[in-house]
Amino acid sequence: MHSMRELISKFCTNLKIEGKSENTIYGYNIDLEQFHSFLQPFFEGEVRVEQILVIQIRDFLRWLHDKQDCNRSLARKMASLKAFFQYCKLQDVIPVNPMDRLKRPKFEKKLPKFFSQEEIELLLSIPDLTCKYGIRNKAIFELIYSSGLRIAEICSIRIQDVEIKRQLVRVVGKGNKERIVPVGNMAIQSIQNYLEIRHEFGPVSGEMTMFLTRTGKPFYSRQMNIILQRYISLIAQQKGYSPHTIRHTFATHLLQGGADLRAIQQMLGHTNLSTTEIYTHVTLDDITSAYRKAHPRTKNENKD
Repeated sequence: MHSMRELISKFCTNLKIEGKSENTIYGYNIDLEQFHSFLQPFFEGEVRVEQILVIQIRDFLRWLHDKQDCNRSLARKMASLKAFFQYCKLQDVIPVNPMDRLKRPKFEKKLPKFFSQEEIELLLSIPDLTCKYGIRNKAIFELIYSSGLRIAEICSIRIQDVEIKRQLVRVVGKGNKERIVPVGNMAIQSIQNYLEIRHEFGPVSGEMTMFLTRTGKPFYSRQMNIILQRYISLIAQQKGYSPHTIRHTFATHLLQGGADLRAIQQMLGHTNLSTTEIYTHVTLDDITSAYRKAHPRTKNENKD
């Protein structure tokens, strides 16, 4: 019999060998640990993978639904379970993947949240430029908003990846796919300001990671998220805003400004245009709202 916890550890190690991102591995691990905790009361001692029943998986998904997890979250957890059980099957732990008997839930795409122009300007003005940390964080914020990069991509950027004169940044995104994205004037200036004091964080070399922690080491995504979230919490009045919201803001503001959807797709590193099309719904809502507020024929008048 095989312990589920041991197999989760081996599965995550295998994902790392396959080159999966830190965020992907972290997400899989969280989902599988949650499933393990759910199963624990049904087992005496260790949870054994060979003894997990399809009905228990269904109960887990129903439990998540009752907790009001959104369908997107349910679909993600199903993907985690399917990948884990497929690994177990390949390791001859189980004869079949039980997830093959379950249907993936359909879900509506959630409209991404984004900052208004005023909010993003306020956010970018918060870092204290009298200290090295503020200069670094300002450069990070400006680069995310300027080029729509993911946090993991920001963490992995090297000094040589940013071409100051040509105002371009070379990015390695999901699936190790490389793309080149324009960088705006304000972001270039902030990066130059940071490069002037980068030696205070660690040694300077063209091959070295650009953004460093206070100990001079490259960032993990979660470390950078925590730092940036502190700034965002100062301006966000609603829940759900995160550093990733800046990426959504980048795309939304470009589309509002008339940028071509396929160009935005390339800059964001989306494989499918359908992923990028979510932003058209956001801007359509803006247009509709403005229309209803401004057009005289849309206003209801109370007549007795």
